[in-house]
Amino acid sequence: MDNLITLVNKIQRACTALGDHGEESALPTLWDSLPSIAVVGGQSSGKSSVLESVVGKDFLPRGSGIVTRRPLVLQLHKIQEGKEYAEFMHLPRKRFNDFAAVRKEISDETDRETGRSKAISTVPIHLSIFSPNDGQPESIVQDIENMVRSYIEKPNCIILAISPANQDLATSDAIKISREVDPRGDRTFGVLTKIDLMDKGTDAVDILEGKSYKLRYPWIGVVNRSQADINKSVDMIAARRREHEYFKNSPEYGHLTDRMGSEYLGKVLSKHLETVIKSRIPGLQSLISKTISELEAELTRLGKPIANDAGGKLYTTMEISRAFDQIFKEHLDGVRPGGDKIYGVFDNQLPAGLKRLQFDKHLSMDNVRKLITEADGYQPHLIAPEQGYRRLIESCLVTIRGPAEAAVDAIHGILKELVQKSITIQSLERMRDESRRATLQLVDMECCYLTVEFFRKLPQDAEKGGNPTHSIFDRYSDTYLRRIGSTVLSYVNMVCASLRHSIPKSVVYCQVREAKRSLLDYFFAELGKKEIKQLSSLLDEDPAVMQRRTNLAKRLELYRSAQSEIEMVAWDK
Repeated sequence: MDNLITLVNKIQRACTALGDHGEESALPTLWDSLPSIAVVGGQSSGKSSVLESVVGKDFLPRGSGIVTRRPLVLQLHKIQEGKEYAEFMHLPRKRFNDFAAVRKEISDETDRETGRSKAISTVPIHLSIFSPNDGQPESIVQDIENMVRSYIEKPNCIILAISPANQDLATSDAIKISREVDPRGDRTFGVLTKIDLMDKGTDAVDILEGKSYKLRYPWIGVVNRSQADINKSVDMIAARRREHEYFKNSPEYGHLTDRMGSEYLGKVLSKHLETVIKSRIPGLQSLISKTISELEAELTRLGKPIANDAGGKLYTTMEISRAFDQIFKEHLDGVRPGGDKIYGVFDNQLPAGLKRLQFDKHLSMDNVRKLITEADGYQPHLIAPEQGYRRLIESCLVTIRGPAEAAVDAIHGILKELVQKSITIQSLERMRDESRRATLQLVDMECCYLTVEFFRKLPQDAEKGGNPTHSIFDRYSDTYLRRIGSTVLSYVNMVCASLRHSIPKSVVYCQVREAKRSLLDYFFAELGKKEIKQLSSLLDEDPAVMQRRTNLAKRLELYRSAQSEIEMVAWDK
Protein backbone atom coordinates (compact mmCIF):
# COMPACT_ATOMS: atom_id res chain seq x y z
CA MET A 1 0.00 0.00 0.00
CA ASP A 2 2.88 2.39 0.81
CA ASN A 3 4.23 1.93 -2.72
CA LEU A 4 0.85 2.80 -4.21
CA ILE A 5 0.42 5.93 -2.10
CA THR A 6 4.00 7.02 -2.92
CA LEU A 7 3.23 6.47 -6.60
CA VAL A 8 0.11 8.64 -6.54
CA ASN A 9 1.89 11.35 -4.56
CA LYS A 10 4.69 11.49 -7.13
CA ILE A 11 2.24 11.80 -9.99
CA GLN A 12 0.32 14.54 -8.16
CA ARG A 13 3.55 16.41 -7.41
CA ALA A 14 4.51 16.11 -11.07
CA CYS A 15 1.11 17.41 -12.17
CA THR A 16 1.47 20.45 -9.91
CA ALA A 17 5.20 21.04 -10.50
CA LEU A 18 4.47 24.12 -12.65
CA GLY A 19 1.76 25.40 -10.36
CA ASP A 20 -1.04 24.50 -12.77
CA HIS A 21 -1.89 20.88 -13.48
CA GLY A 22 -3.88 21.92 -16.54
CA GLU A 23 -0.98 23.56 -18.34
CA GLU A 24 0.00 20.59 -20.48
CA SER A 25 -2.46 19.01 -22.90
CA ALA A 26 -2.31 15.52 -21.37
CA LEU A 27 -2.19 16.59 -17.75
CA PRO A 28 -5.86 17.31 -17.02
CA THR A 29 -6.67 13.75 -18.02
CA LEU A 30 -3.82 12.37 -15.95
CA TRP A 31 -4.75 14.49 -12.95
CA ASP A 32 -8.38 13.43 -13.17
CA SER A 33 -7.31 9.79 -13.40
CA LEU A 34 -5.68 9.94 -9.98
CA PRO A 35 -7.80 8.88 -7.00
CA SER A 36 -8.48 11.51 -4.35
CA ILE A 37 -10.58 11.87 -1.23
CA ALA A 38 -12.93 14.81 -0.76
CA VAL A 39 -14.28 15.59 2.70
CA VAL A 40 -17.73 17.20 2.38
CA GLY A 41 -20.33 18.22 4.92
CA GLY A 42 -22.36 21.07 6.32
CA GLN A 43 -20.92 23.93 8.31
CA SER A 44 -19.45 22.80 11.66
CA SER A 45 -20.21 19.17 10.91
CA GLY A 46 -16.69 18.18 11.90
CA LYS A 47 -14.94 18.01 8.50
CA SER A 48 -11.68 19.53 9.72
CA SER A 49 -11.63 17.35 12.81
CA VAL A 50 -12.19 14.16 10.79
CA LEU A 51 -9.49 15.10 8.29
CA GLU A 52 -7.05 15.87 11.11
CA SER A 53 -7.92 12.57 12.80
CA VAL A 54 -7.25 10.57 9.63
CA VAL A 55 -3.98 12.41 9.02
CA GLY A 56 -3.02 12.35 12.67
CA LYS A 57 -1.96 16.00 12.73
CA ASP A 58 -3.47 19.18 14.13
CA PHE A 59 -2.97 21.59 11.23
CA LEU A 60 -6.31 23.11 10.11
CA PRO A 61 -7.55 26.57 11.16
CA ARG A 62 -10.41 26.76 13.67
CA GLY A 63 -13.00 29.33 14.59
CA SER A 64 -16.61 30.33 14.30
CA GLY A 65 -18.49 30.57 11.02
CA ILE A 66 -16.99 29.29 7.77
CA VAL A 67 -13.28 28.93 8.47
CA THR A 68 -12.11 26.61 5.66
CA ARG A 69 -12.86 28.80 2.65
CA ARG A 70 -10.58 27.23 0.01
CA PRO A 71 -10.15 23.62 -1.15
CA LEU A 72 -7.19 21.96 0.54
CA VAL A 73 -5.35 19.41 -1.61
CA LEU A 74 -3.49 17.33 0.97
CA GLN A 75 -0.77 14.82 0.12
CA LEU A 76 0.71 12.48 2.75
CA HIS A 77 4.28 11.30 2.23
CA LYS A 78 5.87 8.55 4.29
CA ILE A 79 9.57 9.08 5.00
CA GLN A 80 11.89 6.44 6.42
CA GLU A 81 13.16 8.52 9.32
CA GLY A 82 13.58 12.05 10.56
CA LYS A 83 11.33 14.73 11.96
CA GLU A 84 7.94 15.24 10.38
CA TYR A 85 7.35 18.47 8.47
CA ALA A 86 4.99 20.15 6.00
CA GLU A 87 5.46 22.02 2.72
CA PHE A 88 3.14 24.28 0.72
CA MET A 89 3.36 24.37 -3.07
CA HIS A 90 3.11 28.19 -3.04
CA LEU A 91 6.18 28.30 -0.73
CA PRO A 92 8.62 25.91 -2.39
CA ARG A 93 11.61 24.68 -0.38
CA LYS A 94 10.21 26.11 2.88
CA ARG A 95 9.65 23.49 5.56
CA PHE A 96 7.18 23.88 8.41
CA ASN A 97 8.07 21.85 11.48
CA ASP A 98 5.49 23.58 13.66
CA PHE A 99 1.96 22.58 12.66
CA ALA A 100 0.55 25.62 14.42
CA ALA A 101 2.49 27.61 11.80
CA VAL A 102 0.92 25.40 9.10
CA ARG A 103 -2.53 26.28 10.43
CA LYS A 104 -1.66 29.98 10.39
CA GLU A 105 -0.27 29.78 6.83
CA ILE A 106 -3.47 28.14 5.58
CA SER A 107 -5.46 30.98 7.11
CA ASP A 108 -3.07 33.65 5.78
CA GLU A 109 -2.97 32.15 2.26
CA THR A 110 -6.77 32.00 2.25
CA ASP A 111 -6.93 35.70 3.13
CA ARG A 112 -4.35 36.51 0.45
CA GLU A 113 -6.60 34.93 -2.16
CA THR A 114 -10.04 35.97 -0.87
CA GLY A 115 -9.28 38.98 1.26
CA ARG A 116 -10.77 39.33 4.72
CA SER A 117 -14.35 39.50 3.46
CA LYS A 118 -14.97 35.82 4.33
CA ALA A 119 -15.63 35.05 0.66
CA ILE A 120 -14.62 31.65 -0.73
CA SER A 121 -12.28 30.67 -3.57
CA THR A 122 -12.07 27.59 -5.80
CA VAL A 123 -8.28 27.94 -6.05
CA PRO A 124 -6.87 25.07 -3.96
CA ILE A 125 -4.10 25.22 -1.39
CA HIS A 126 -1.63 22.38 -1.98
CA LEU A 127 -0.17 21.00 1.25
CA SER A 128 2.23 18.06 1.64
CA ILE A 129 2.90 16.44 5.01
CA PHE A 130 6.01 14.28 5.39
CA SER A 131 6.08 11.91 8.32
CA PRO A 132 7.61 8.55 9.28
CA ASN A 133 4.19 7.68 10.81
CA ASP A 134 1.63 6.09 8.92
CA GLY A 135 -18.57 38.64 6.31
CA GLN A 136 -19.73 36.70 3.46
CA PRO A 137 -21.51 37.37 0.14
CA GLU A 138 -25.14 36.39 -0.42
CA SER A 139 -24.13 33.74 -2.98
CA ILE A 140 -21.90 31.95 -0.48
CA VAL A 141 -24.10 28.82 -0.27
CA GLN A 142 -24.28 28.32 -4.03
CA ASP A 143 -20.59 29.17 -4.43
CA ILE A 144 -19.62 26.49 -1.90
CA GLU A 145 -21.91 23.90 -3.46
CA ASN A 146 -20.50 24.57 -6.95
CA MET A 147 -16.96 24.36 -5.66
CA VAL A 148 -17.60 21.08 -3.84
CA ARG A 149 -19.41 19.62 -6.82
CA SER A 150 -16.48 20.43 -9.14
CA TYR A 151 -14.33 18.09 -7.05
CA ILE A 152 -16.66 15.25 -6.09
CA GLU A 153 -18.27 14.77 -9.51
CA LYS A 154 -14.98 13.40 -10.82
CA PRO A 155 -15.34 9.60 -11.10
CA ASN A 156 -12.06 8.95 -9.29
CA CYS A 157 -12.93 11.04 -6.25
CA ILE A 158 -13.76 9.15 -3.03
CA ILE A 159 -16.39 11.10 -1.10
CA LEU A 160 -16.14 11.29 2.67
CA ALA A 161 -19.65 12.48 3.58
CA ILE A 162 -19.53 14.02 7.07
CA SER A 163 -22.83 14.26 8.98
CA PRO A 164 -23.28 15.14 12.67
CA ALA A 165 -25.22 12.52 14.63
CA ASN A 166 -27.11 15.19 16.59
CA GLN A 167 -28.85 16.43 13.43
CA ASP A 168 -31.46 14.81 11.18
CA LEU A 169 -29.72 12.82 8.42
CA ALA A 170 -32.69 13.45 6.15
CA THR A 171 -31.46 17.02 5.79
CA SER A 172 -27.74 16.17 5.57
CA ASP A 173 -26.04 18.36 2.97
CA ALA A 174 -23.25 15.83 2.57
CA ILE A 175 -25.57 12.89 1.82
CA LYS A 176 -27.74 15.00 -0.49
CA ILE A 177 -24.90 16.21 -2.74
CA SER A 178 -23.13 12.82 -2.62
CA ARG A 179 -26.21 11.00 -3.92
CA GLU A 180 -26.53 13.53 -6.73
CA VAL A 181 -23.04 12.82 -8.10
CA ASP A 182 -22.75 9.18 -6.92
CA PRO A 183 -26.30 7.74 -6.99
CA ARG A 184 -25.10 4.11 -6.61
CA GLY A 185 -22.86 5.00 -3.69
CA ASP A 186 -19.83 3.27 -5.24
CA ARG A 187 -17.43 5.88 -3.91
CA THR A 188 -19.28 7.39 -0.92
CA PHE A 189 -18.32 6.70 2.68
CA GLY A 190 -20.58 8.05 5.40
CA VAL A 191 -18.93 9.37 8.59
CA LEU A 192 -21.08 10.12 11.63
CA THR A 193 -19.57 12.76 13.92
CA LYS A 194 -20.61 14.20 17.30
CA ILE A 195 -22.01 10.89 18.50
CA ASP A 196 -20.97 11.85 22.02
CA LEU A 197 -23.04 15.04 21.80
CA MET A 198 -26.41 13.41 21.06
CA ASP A 199 -29.35 14.18 23.33
CA LYS A 200 -29.72 11.90 26.32
CA GLY A 201 -31.81 8.88 25.49
CA THR A 202 -30.96 8.95 21.79
CA ASP A 203 -28.30 7.06 19.87
CA ALA A 204 -27.12 6.32 16.33
CA VAL A 205 -27.08 2.52 16.56
CA ASP A 206 -29.63 1.98 13.77
CA ILE A 207 -27.61 4.16 11.43
CA LEU A 208 -24.29 2.55 12.29
CA GLU A 209 -25.77 -0.96 11.95
CA GLY A 210 -27.20 -0.05 8.52
CA LYS A 211 -30.85 -0.32 9.51
CA SER A 212 -31.66 3.27 8.59
CA TYR A 213 -30.15 5.68 6.06
CA LYS A 214 -28.29 2.73 4.61
CA LEU A 215 -25.30 3.34 2.37
CA ARG A 216 -23.41 0.85 0.19
CA TYR A 217 -20.52 1.02 2.66
CA PRO A 218 -21.45 0.96 6.38
CA TRP A 219 -21.43 4.22 8.30
CA ILE A 220 -18.39 4.83 10.48
CA GLY A 221 -18.81 6.71 13.74
CA VAL A 222 -16.08 8.98 15.11
CA VAL A 223 -15.63 11.06 18.23
CA ASN A 224 -13.59 14.16 17.54
CA ARG A 225 -11.71 16.34 19.96
CA SER A 226 -13.79 18.97 21.68
CA GLN A 227 -12.87 22.63 21.50
CA ALA A 228 -11.68 22.31 25.09
CA ASP A 229 -9.35 19.48 24.02
CA ILE A 230 -8.02 21.62 21.19
CA ASN A 231 -7.48 24.55 23.54
CA LYS A 232 -5.56 22.23 25.89
CA SER A 233 -3.50 20.95 22.91
CA VAL A 234 -4.58 17.35 23.40
CA ASP A 235 -2.57 15.45 20.76
CA MET A 236 -4.00 13.04 18.21
CA ILE A 237 -2.63 9.90 19.88
CA ALA A 238 -4.38 10.74 23.14
CA ALA A 239 -7.52 11.75 21.24
CA ARG A 240 -7.63 8.44 19.37
CA ARG A 241 -7.09 6.51 22.59
CA ARG A 242 -9.95 8.40 24.25
CA GLU A 243 -12.16 7.81 21.18
CA HIS A 244 -11.47 4.05 21.32
CA GLU A 245 -12.31 3.96 25.06
CA TYR A 246 -15.56 5.81 24.38
CA PHE A 247 -16.83 3.19 21.91
CA LYS A 248 -15.45 0.27 23.91
CA ASN A 249 -17.11 1.32 27.16
CA SER A 250 -20.36 2.52 25.59
CA PRO A 251 -23.33 0.20 26.21
CA GLU A 252 -24.86 1.29 22.90
CA TYR A 253 -21.80 1.04 20.66
CA GLY A 254 -19.58 -1.49 22.43
CA HIS A 255 -20.45 -4.27 19.94
CA LEU A 256 -19.42 -1.97 17.08
CA THR A 257 -16.03 -0.93 18.52
CA ASP A 258 -13.97 -2.83 15.94
CA ARG A 259 -15.41 -0.81 13.05
CA MET A 260 -15.70 2.58 14.71
CA GLY A 261 -13.26 5.45 15.19
CA SER A 262 -10.81 7.55 13.22
CA GLU A 263 -8.15 4.84 13.08
CA TYR A 264 -10.57 2.35 11.54
CA LEU A 265 -11.76 5.05 9.10
CA GLY A 266 -8.17 5.56 7.95
CA LYS A 267 -7.72 1.81 7.37
CA VAL A 268 -10.97 1.56 5.38
CA LEU A 269 -10.01 4.52 3.20
CA SER A 270 -6.52 3.13 2.64
CA LYS A 271 -7.90 -0.24 1.58
CA HIS A 272 -10.42 1.32 -0.79
CA LEU A 273 -7.80 3.69 -2.15
CA GLU A 274 -5.53 0.73 -2.84
CA THR A 275 -8.30 -1.01 -4.79
CA VAL A 276 -9.02 2.10 -6.83
CA ILE A 277 -5.34 2.70 -7.62
CA LYS A 278 -4.81 -0.89 -8.77
CA SER A 279 -7.82 -0.69 -11.08
CA ARG A 280 -6.42 2.50 -12.64
CA ILE A 281 -2.88 1.22 -13.21
CA PRO A 282 -3.21 0.32 -16.95
CA GLY A 283 -4.71 3.70 -17.78
CA LEU A 284 -2.16 5.52 -15.63
CA GLN A 285 0.71 3.72 -17.37
CA SER A 286 -0.51 4.87 -20.77
CA LEU A 287 -1.09 8.46 -19.67
CA ILE A 288 2.26 8.69 -17.87
CA SER A 289 4.10 7.42 -20.96
CA LYS A 290 2.29 9.98 -23.12
CA THR A 291 3.06 12.78 -20.69
CA ILE A 292 6.73 11.81 -20.48
CA SER A 293 6.96 11.97 -24.28
CA GLU A 294 5.37 15.44 -24.28
CA LEU A 295 7.70 16.69 -21.56
CA GLU A 296 10.78 15.30 -23.34
CA ALA A 297 9.70 16.98 -26.57
CA GLU A 298 9.17 20.28 -24.76
CA LEU A 299 12.58 20.09 -23.08
CA THR A 300 14.19 19.31 -26.44
CA ARG A 301 12.50 22.35 -27.93
CA LEU A 302 13.73 24.57 -25.08
CA GLY A 303 17.28 23.24 -25.45
CA LYS A 304 19.94 22.51 -22.87
CA PRO A 305 20.63 24.91 -19.98
CA ILE A 306 23.35 27.50 -20.54
CA ALA A 307 26.77 26.77 -19.00
CA ASN A 308 28.28 29.27 -16.54
CA ASP A 309 32.01 29.01 -17.38
CA ALA A 310 33.66 30.68 -20.40
CA GLY A 311 34.62 27.39 -22.07
CA GLY A 312 31.16 26.00 -21.62
CA LYS A 313 29.60 29.14 -23.05
CA LEU A 314 31.86 29.02 -26.09
CA TYR A 315 31.07 25.35 -26.62
CA THR A 316 27.33 26.02 -26.24
CA THR A 317 27.52 28.90 -28.72
CA MET A 318 29.31 26.72 -31.27
CA GLU A 319 26.80 23.91 -30.77
CA ILE A 320 23.94 26.34 -31.26
CA SER A 321 25.67 27.68 -34.39
CA ARG A 322 26.04 24.16 -35.82
CA ALA A 323 22.44 23.35 -35.05
CA PHE A 324 21.36 26.64 -36.60
CA ASP A 325 23.42 25.96 -39.72
CA GLN A 326 21.92 22.46 -40.06
CA ILE A 327 18.37 23.74 -39.70
CA PHE A 328 19.10 26.51 -42.21
CA LYS A 329 20.31 23.95 -44.74
CA GLU A 330 17.26 21.78 -44.10
CA HIS A 331 15.05 24.75 -44.97
CA LEU A 332 16.90 25.26 -48.24
CA ASP A 333 16.98 21.54 -49.10
CA GLY A 334 13.26 21.02 -48.60
CA VAL A 335 13.41 19.04 -45.36
CA ARG A 336 11.75 22.03 -43.70
CA PRO A 337 9.52 24.66 -45.36
CA GLY A 338 11.11 27.76 -46.92
CA GLY A 339 13.24 26.54 -49.82
CA ASP A 340 10.19 26.29 -52.04
CA LYS A 341 9.87 30.08 -51.88
CA ILE A 342 13.20 30.39 -53.71
CA TYR A 343 11.91 28.30 -56.59
CA GLY A 344 8.78 30.47 -56.59
CA VAL A 345 10.95 33.50 -57.31
CA PHE A 346 12.58 31.78 -60.31
CA ASP A 347 9.42 30.16 -61.64
CA ASN A 348 6.93 32.99 -61.06
CA GLN A 349 8.38 36.33 -60.03
CA LEU A 350 11.29 36.49 -62.52
CA PRO A 351 9.29 35.37 -65.61
CA ALA A 352 6.45 37.71 -64.66
CA GLY A 353 8.91 40.58 -64.25
CA LEU A 354 10.44 39.88 -67.69
CA LYS A 355 7.02 39.66 -69.26
CA ARG A 356 6.02 43.03 -67.86
CA LEU A 357 8.89 44.68 -69.76
CA GLN A 358 6.79 44.51 -73.02
CA PHE A 359 9.60 44.81 -75.55
CA ASP A 360 7.15 45.06 -78.45
CA LYS A 361 5.95 48.43 -77.15
CA HIS A 362 9.54 49.52 -76.62
CA LEU A 363 10.17 48.67 -80.30
CA SER A 364 7.38 50.85 -81.62
CA MET A 365 7.79 52.31 -85.11
CA ASP A 366 8.62 55.76 -83.79
CA ASN A 367 11.24 54.49 -81.35
CA VAL A 368 12.89 52.26 -83.97
CA ARG A 369 13.03 55.14 -86.48
CA LYS A 370 14.43 57.49 -83.82
CA LEU A 371 17.23 55.11 -82.69
CA ILE A 372 18.14 53.98 -86.24
CA THR A 373 18.45 57.52 -87.56
CA GLU A 374 20.35 58.66 -84.46
CA ALA A 375 22.77 55.76 -84.86
CA ASP A 376 23.38 56.62 -88.54
CA GLY A 377 24.35 60.18 -87.67
CA TYR A 378 25.43 62.16 -90.77
CA GLN A 379 26.45 58.99 -92.65
CA PRO A 380 23.50 56.69 -93.54
CA HIS A 381 24.17 52.95 -93.16
CA LEU A 382 25.25 51.12 -96.31
CA ILE A 383 23.76 47.63 -96.02
CA ALA A 384 22.38 46.96 -92.52
CA PRO A 385 22.03 49.50 -89.71
CA GLU A 386 24.43 47.68 -87.34
CA GLN A 387 24.78 50.54 -84.86
CA GLY A 388 21.02 50.99 -84.88
CA TYR A 389 20.56 47.29 -84.11
CA ARG A 390 23.00 47.58 -81.22
CA ARG A 391 21.29 50.58 -79.73
CA LEU A 392 17.85 49.02 -80.05
CA ILE A 393 19.02 45.76 -78.47
CA GLU A 394 20.92 47.49 -75.69
CA SER A 395 17.99 49.77 -74.86
CA CYS A 396 15.80 46.65 -74.47
CA LEU A 397 18.26 44.45 -72.61
CA VAL A 398 19.21 47.12 -70.07
CA THR A 399 15.62 47.01 -68.75
CA ILE A 400 16.19 43.38 -67.71
CA ARG A 401 18.40 44.68 -64.90
CA GLY A 402 15.24 45.58 -62.96
CA PRO A 403 13.72 42.07 -62.75
CA ALA A 404 17.21 40.62 -62.24
CA GLU A 405 17.87 42.87 -59.22
CA ALA A 406 14.38 42.16 -57.91
CA ALA A 407 15.13 38.42 -58.02
CA VAL A 408 18.38 38.94 -56.11
CA ASP A 409 16.60 41.02 -53.45
CA ALA A 410 13.74 38.51 -53.20
CA ILE A 411 16.15 35.63 -52.55
CA HIS A 412 17.97 37.78 -50.00
CA GLY A 413 14.65 38.43 -48.26
CA ILE A 414 13.88 34.71 -48.11
CA LEU A 415 17.31 33.85 -46.70
CA LYS A 416 17.08 36.71 -44.22
CA GLU A 417 13.64 35.50 -43.13
CA LEU A 418 15.05 32.02 -42.51
CA VAL A 419 17.85 33.24 -40.27
CA GLN A 420 15.73 36.00 -38.69
CA LYS A 421 17.79 37.95 -36.14
CA SER A 422 21.38 36.72 -35.96
CA ILE A 423 24.94 37.79 -36.63
CA THR A 424 24.67 36.22 -40.11
CA ILE A 425 22.63 39.09 -41.55
CA GLN A 426 25.81 40.97 -42.48
CA SER A 427 27.15 37.87 -44.23
CA LEU A 428 23.92 37.47 -46.19
CA GLU A 429 24.12 41.10 -47.26
CA ARG A 430 27.64 40.50 -48.58
CA MET A 431 26.37 37.50 -50.55
CA ARG A 432 23.49 39.56 -51.90
CA ASP A 433 25.84 42.28 -53.13
CA GLU A 434 28.04 39.69 -54.84
CA SER A 435 24.98 38.06 -56.40
CA ARG A 436 23.71 41.41 -57.67
CA ARG A 437 27.09 42.15 -59.24
CA ALA A 438 27.33 38.74 -60.92
CA THR A 439 23.70 38.73 -62.08
CA LEU A 440 23.82 42.22 -63.55
CA GLN A 441 27.06 41.25 -65.27
CA LEU A 442 25.10 38.59 -67.14
CA VAL A 443 22.76 41.28 -68.44
CA ASP A 444 25.64 43.63 -69.23
CA MET A 445 27.49 40.89 -71.12
CA GLU A 446 24.46 40.39 -73.36
CA CYS A 447 24.39 44.14 -73.97
CA CYS A 448 28.06 44.52 -74.87
CA TYR A 449 28.49 41.45 -77.08
CA LEU A 450 25.71 40.36 -79.42
CA THR A 451 25.32 36.81 -80.74
CA VAL A 452 26.86 37.04 -84.23
CA GLU A 453 25.23 33.91 -85.63
CA PHE A 454 21.83 35.45 -85.17
CA PHE A 455 22.65 38.49 -87.32
CA ARG A 456 24.59 36.61 -89.99
CA LYS A 457 21.25 35.29 -91.13
CA LEU A 458 20.03 38.78 -91.94
CA PRO A 459 21.82 39.25 -95.36
CA GLN A 460 20.59 35.82 -96.47
CA ASP A 461 17.06 36.72 -95.47
CA ALA A 462 17.42 40.04 -97.30
CA GLU A 463 18.43 38.34 -100.51
CA LYS A 464 15.41 36.06 -100.29
CA GLY A 465 13.13 38.97 -99.59
CA GLY A 466 14.46 41.43 -102.21
CA ASN A 467 17.28 43.80 -102.98
CA PRO A 468 19.06 44.98 -99.82
CA THR A 469 20.53 48.04 -101.53
CA HIS A 470 17.50 50.23 -101.18
CA SER A 471 17.65 53.90 -101.77
CA ILE A 472 18.18 56.14 -98.76
CA PHE A 473 14.47 56.90 -98.76
CA ASP A 474 13.47 53.22 -98.83
CA ARG A 475 15.72 52.50 -95.87
CA TYR A 476 13.56 54.57 -93.54
CA SER A 477 10.23 53.33 -94.85
CA ASP A 478 7.71 51.82 -92.41
CA THR A 479 8.14 48.37 -93.89
CA TYR A 480 11.89 48.47 -93.48
CA LEU A 481 11.75 49.80 -89.93
CA ARG A 482 9.06 47.29 -89.02
CA ARG A 483 11.33 44.51 -90.16
CA ILE A 484 14.17 45.88 -88.05
CA GLY A 485 11.89 46.06 -85.01
CA SER A 486 10.75 42.48 -85.56
CA THR A 487 14.34 41.27 -85.87
CA VAL A 488 15.39 43.07 -82.70
CA LEU A 489 12.37 41.71 -80.80
CA SER A 490 13.25 38.15 -81.87
CA TYR A 491 16.80 38.63 -80.66
CA VAL A 492 15.77 40.23 -77.35
CA ASN A 493 13.28 37.41 -76.69
CA MET A 494 16.04 34.89 -77.38
CA VAL A 495 18.34 36.63 -74.88
CA CYS A 496 15.48 36.92 -72.38
CA ALA A 497 14.86 33.18 -72.59
CA SER A 498 18.53 32.57 -71.96
CA LEU A 499 18.71 34.98 -69.00
CA ARG A 500 15.62 33.45 -67.49
CA HIS A 501 17.71 30.32 -66.94
CA SER A 502 21.09 31.90 -66.26
CA ILE A 503 19.93 34.46 -63.67
CA PRO A 504 18.64 31.75 -61.24
CA LYS A 505 21.95 29.92 -61.66
CA SER A 506 23.88 33.05 -60.75
CA VAL A 507 21.64 33.79 -57.77
CA VAL A 508 21.79 30.23 -56.43
CA TYR A 509 25.56 30.10 -56.89
CA CYS A 510 26.26 33.43 -55.23
CA GLN A 511 23.60 33.41 -52.49
CA VAL A 512 21.98 30.06 -51.75
CA ARG A 513 25.01 27.84 -52.32
CA GLU A 514 27.33 30.29 -50.63
CA ALA A 515 25.03 30.60 -47.62
CA LYS A 516 24.94 26.82 -47.24
CA ARG A 517 28.69 26.55 -47.66
CA SER A 518 30.09 29.41 -45.59
CA LEU A 519 27.45 30.61 -43.13
CA LEU A 520 28.86 28.48 -40.31
CA ASP A 521 32.40 29.70 -41.06
CA TYR A 522 31.15 33.26 -40.80
CA PHE A 523 29.50 32.40 -37.49
CA PHE A 524 32.74 31.12 -36.04
CA ALA A 525 34.78 34.02 -37.43
CA GLU A 526 32.44 36.53 -35.80
CA LEU A 527 32.41 34.63 -32.51
CA GLY A 528 36.21 34.66 -32.45
CA LYS A 529 36.17 38.45 -32.48
CA LYS A 530 33.94 38.76 -29.42
CA GLU A 531 34.98 39.18 -25.81
CA ILE A 532 33.68 36.86 -23.07
CA LYS A 533 31.13 39.45 -21.92
CA GLN A 534 29.84 39.86 -25.46
CA LEU A 535 29.70 36.10 -25.81
CA SER A 536 27.70 35.84 -22.60
CA SER A 537 25.27 38.47 -23.82
CA LEU A 538 24.59 36.35 -26.91
CA LEU A 539 23.48 33.56 -24.60
CA ASP A 540 21.20 35.69 -22.44
CA GLU A 541 18.00 33.75 -21.86
CA ASP A 542 14.57 34.77 -20.68
CA PRO A 543 14.36 33.93 -16.94
CA ALA A 544 10.86 32.57 -17.54
CA VAL A 545 12.27 30.07 -20.05
CA MET A 546 14.99 29.05 -17.60
CA GLN A 547 12.43 28.53 -14.85
CA ARG A 548 10.17 26.58 -17.15
CA ARG A 549 13.05 24.30 -18.16
CA THR A 550 13.85 23.66 -14.49
CA ASN A 551 10.21 22.92 -13.67
CA LEU A 552 9.81 20.65 -16.68
CA ALA A 553 12.96 18.73 -15.72
CA LYS A 554 11.66 18.32 -12.17
CA ARG A 555 8.29 17.17 -13.45
CA LEU A 556 9.91 14.75 -15.89
CA GLU A 557 12.04 13.27 -13.10
CA LEU A 558 8.94 12.71 -10.98
CA TYR A 559 7.04 11.10 -13.85
CA ARG A 560 9.94 8.80 -14.70
CA SER A 561 10.18 7.76 -11.07
CA ALA A 562 6.41 7.20 -10.99
CA GLN A 563 6.64 5.21 -14.23
CA SER A 564 9.29 2.95 -12.69
CA GLU A 565 7.25 2.42 -9.53
CA ILE A 566 3.97 1.84 -11.34
CA GLU A 567 5.65 -0.89 -13.39
CA MET A 568 6.79 -2.53 -10.16
CA VAL A 569 3.28 -2.27 -8.70
CA ALA A 570 1.72 -3.67 -11.88
CA TRP A 571 4.19 -6.56 -11.78
CA ASP A 572 3.30 -7.33 -8.15
CA LYS A 573 -0.49 -7.29 -8.70
